[in-house]
Amino acid sequence: MIRKATNLDIDAILEITKSCLAFMVEQHIFQWNEHYPNKNAFLNDLERDELFVIEENSELIGCITISTFMDDVYKPVLWLTPNNKNIYIHRLAIHPKHQGMGHAQQLMTFAETYAADNGFKSVRLDTFSKNPRNMKFYERRGYKPLEPIYFPNQSEHPFYCYELPL
Repeated sequence: MIRKATNLDIDAILEITKSCLAFMVEQHIFQWNEHYPNKNAFLNDLERDELFVIEENSELIGCITISTFMDDVYKPVLWLTPNNKNIYIHRLAIHPKHQGMGHAQQLMTFAETYAADNGFKSVRLDTFSKNPRNMKFYERRGYKPLEPIYFPNQSEHPFYCYELPL
């Protein structure tokens, strides 16, 4: 079941993202670190009513932020659609013990359906250039790879922007 997150979910969400961080580090993927994602990011998502969770058998197993806010780092990107009425995906995470079972697909379908049903022109996101699994995941869903952006507090390597016009 996918639902809006509440304050009571924050600790479980942080535990999921810490588990994802450890899992990625084991694979030599340094996409997240001790600074990101953090509690403040999720509290801001919650305050903007943009944080969603997925549960299975009453256990919180993942999260996604579906935002209408365009971060400054995205402003110079040459997107496929105009910069209005777009959705931005952030902090998609599925606990490692639940990965590979279609839960991330469910969350992305939920986000894309939400965007289409509400008249948005596209879904936009970024993913780490050293995470081939994520890049393949989005490309299989029809997302078009665009240009790189950088988050110096996270990595010296770029993150690639992706967009799915609706």
